[in-house]
Amino acid sequence: MDWHGAFAVTLTISTLVTLMLSRIGPHLVMMGAMALLSVSGVLTASEALAGFSNPGLITVAAMFIVATGIHATGGIDMLVQHLLGQPGSTRRAQLRLCAPVMLLSGFLNNTPVVATLIPAVSAWGRKLGIAPSKLMIPLSYAAILGGTLTLIGTSTNLVVNSQYQQLTGQEGFPLFAIGMIGLPACIVGIIFITWLFPRWLPDRGDEGLFGDVREFTLEVAVAHDGPLVGKTVEEAGLRQLVKIYLVEIIREDSVITAVPSEEHLHGGDRLVFAGNTEAISDLLRIRGIVPASERERPALSQEREERRLVEAALSPHSDCIGQTIRDSRFRDRYGAVILAVARGGERVSGNQGTIRLRAGDTLLLEARPAFVTRQRYNKDFLIINDLEQEHPRHDRAYLAWGILLAVVTAATTELTSMLNAALLGAGAMLATGCCSLNQAQKSLDMTVLITIGASFALGAALSKTGVATHIADFVITMSVGEAWLALVLAYIAVSVLTELINNNAAAILMLPIVLEISARAGLPSEPFVFAVMMAASASFATPIGYQTNLMVFGPGGYRFSDFVRVGAPMNILIGVVSILVIMTIWPLG
Repeated sequence: MDWHGAFAVTLTISTLVTLMLSRIGPHLVMMGAMALLSVSGVLTASEALAGFSNPGLITVAAMFIVATGIHATGGIDMLVQHLLGQPGSTRRAQLRLCAPVMLLSGFLNNTPVVATLIPAVSAWGRKLGIAPSKLMIPLSYAAILGGTLTLIGTSTNLVVNSQYQQLTGQEGFPLFAIGMIGLPACIVGIIFITWLFPRWLPDRGDEGLFGDVREFTLEVAVAHDGPLVGKTVEEAGLRQLVKIYLVEIIREDSVITAVPSEEHLHGGDRLVFAGNTEAISDLLRIRGIVPASERERPALSQEREERRLVEAALSPHSDCIGQTIRDSRFRDRYGAVILAVARGGERVSGNQGTIRLRAGDTLLLEARPAFVTRQRYNKDFLIINDLEQEHPRHDRAYLAWGILLAVVTAATTELTSMLNAALLGAGAMLATGCCSLNQAQKSLDMTVLITIGASFALGAALSKTGVATHIADFVITMSVGEAWLALVLAYIAVSVLTELINNNAAAILMLPIVLEISARAGLPSEPFVFAVMMAASASFATPIGYQTNLMVFGPGGYRFSDFVRVGAPMNILIGVVSILVIMTIWPLG
């Protein structure tokens, strides 16, 4: 191995360690690795940037828009509401939920499917008297499994298929090719979920993550003709309070939300604070602050046009991750105020301003009505559940489903390529008004697209420098000449990487290696390629292994251990089923 190979190995290991241990976004890490490969001469500029012209990447982007068209028209809600019904037990409810979600996720990116269904499933569970902790993990797992039914079910399948075409010169796989393995995995998975999950999943009730707003808010008033009248919030010393912070001001018939420091106080203003309610005595020591009238209902329980109460789950992409609420300047950044934070199924108590935010935290926000439409597609939030959200319009839902059906039909019958079918579908969604240009633009998850495009550079470097060949020889040696063992080792490697780093990156890194394994061992490449697809998707054991797991983490009130308890056996089960089905279709003697 020359220095190019040694550099590629060192850079790959450094990239993996950085992705696992640091808070740097995967797209930035992968872009840095791509730049180093180009600057060092290991790859030419065109080789390093080839991933961004990859047909699979463009297909992923187009399918984001197609999925947004279904989401924006309320098509997912319409279909699921007709199928969920009124089951009489938790087991039947999980079955009613998983079956349609698997079908939807086979043709739509599973992220918008889960984002749309979380509030709907929560409401459905309340009506049935079933805790959200019994339904949210099945929702995520069903979406993950459904993505293995078709090549367009997940972005991973699309990019692996496209990378396979580039590396081998072959035509690639038909739309439903992976369904040969994915369908048995879905059937076994749904049986496993409905058989054991009703007992294994916790029952934490549905009393709500945040309970009564009076538990974490308090109200006082500005004394008429007191010393604070005419002063700004900053001058009154209300911005530097330690245990609480100002949420809103109620002035006569109006509400001032996300109160700026420059706002002047008026006599009779009703001030609403969030945080440690025990600080009421400290607040009343301020000259000019008097107790609020107890005859009025709590301010936040009164409906107001000027404000919305919103639940939002914090994404790993948010700049606020790792910062305290006070240091994150959340109010200035988003025009919303954090009333409370829930983590691991419980509200985080203590000094509100010093709570350090983590990915997956569920935030109760007070915001202006425009916040929801402005931030719904912001990648800083995994989901946004407007607690006063209006019912979606369904007038174009059938049209959106018709466009998706046309895309699937065109790709399946090979009337056109998968790329062209996806592009035509995205264009049709825009032309017919199923989604707006703004919605389409916001639906493009640029961090995912950049991560995928840049990841191709590392995969290309491993192949070009011969590193993939050396790793393949090592795996063949470890498998002691047994083809099935080589397949198992490849599956395990991808599965472990997927739990630790981005699943797309794991698949792209491993595909050149498994292709070398099959070539060196004189075996067909197809079983190894499908093993990569299945292992990269079947990520159940941690909330950080797959985005949909993190999305349901807060709304389900889960702890990390809940995913390990049910997800680790699920990983093993789906792995065993996938390997057995693959070896049945392609006997590896």
